[in-house]
Amino acid sequence: MRVVIAPDSFKGSLPATAVCAAIEEGVRRALPDADVVRVPMADGGEGTLDCILGATGGEEIGMTVAGPLRWPVRARYLLSSDGRSAVIELASASGLPLLAGGTDALRADTTGTGELIADALRRGARDVLVCIGGSASTDGGSGLLRALGVRFEAADGTELPPGGVHLANLERIDMSGVAEAVGETRFKIACDVTNPLVGPEGAAAVFGPQKGATPDEVVRLDQALHRFGDVLARDFGVRVHDLPGAGAAGGTCGGMVAILGAEPVRGCELVAETVGLPAALDGADLVITGEGRLDRQSAAGKVVSQVARLAKERGVPAVALAGEIVHPIGELHDIGLTAALSIADGPRTLPDMTESAASLLAAAAEQAVRLRLA
Repeated sequence: MRVVIAPDSFKGSLPATAVCAAIEEGVRRALPDADVVRVPMADGGEGTLDCILGATGGEEIGMTVAGPLRWPVRARYLLSSDGRSAVIELASASGLPLLAGGTDALRADTTGTGELIADALRRGARDVLVCIGGSASTDGGSGLLRALGVRFEAADGTELPPGGVHLANLERIDMSGVAEAVGETRFKIACDVTNPLVGPEGAAAVFGPQKGATPDEVVRLDQALHRFGDVLARDFGVRVHDLPGAGAAGGTCGGMVAILGAEPVRGCELVAETVGLPAALDGADLVITGEGRLDRQSAAGKVVSQVARLAKERGVPAVALAGEIVHPIGELHDIGLTAALSIADGPRTLPDMTESAASLLAAAAEQAVRLRLA
């Protein structure tokens, strides 16, 4: 029996590689001689770099950059073996977990991510994938762009301070300081959301509260992004206000699309192709996927949905394991998911679930295989 294991990470608990190991343990309890193929997955957010590194190799570059509130943090990116391409994970330099020392939703920005990109360009990369999940800011990517030489000015010609709230005073975008290498580079953006830049489903309204924004701050940030979008449309001829995905990472996608000509791509699809998931599923008898929380949003570009689609195309039963299952999840069944199983074995606190995730995953995986064998 050939079993493919293709989960996302269980955020706050286990990376995708550890999830794979735990699931394999359970598979082999039920079927010691199973042909097991591990394919750790990600959706374009945290963990994407490690998935791609494991599949393609390359050089991991570490450096100190400005964190979301400009204090120094250690971050990393992936440079291909030939030095021509790079994978940047925004969460490494500008991610929400880096705000453990305090939040400032109005002034957090993406400067550190831009510093990673600038270093990759200095080393010769001209094909850059930016994975933008898990951001701490709502700055329209202005910090990232600033690090590449873009200057954001107020009406009096002064440069705006860092942070999304200051985009409300944006009057002019000066590109004169942008290095030639930036224009020679093809940028792709891996993301897993379709939110527009502004409005009730935009970056500030939907994701701002997760980053510490109060209701008043959400309004101010949305207004600032409106102004940012207006200037982008005027000066670059690209309207991103309503562009699906433009609101990803606090509007970073919108800013990169308009100013850098970046191409948004579905993170799950890109990772699946890169790590060879379609080929791994050919001839499989069962695929086990999973993520920390399974709900109706899981059908919108998350790992479980992509695995289920690919499995359905090949007639392979697909089972998802999750710490929490929130119904309805009918869309996932329509896409191709055969069944979803909770790893919880009874009432547990979240810290207890987190600490016991590996053993719980193994137990649930064993049951999934026994059902398939029945």
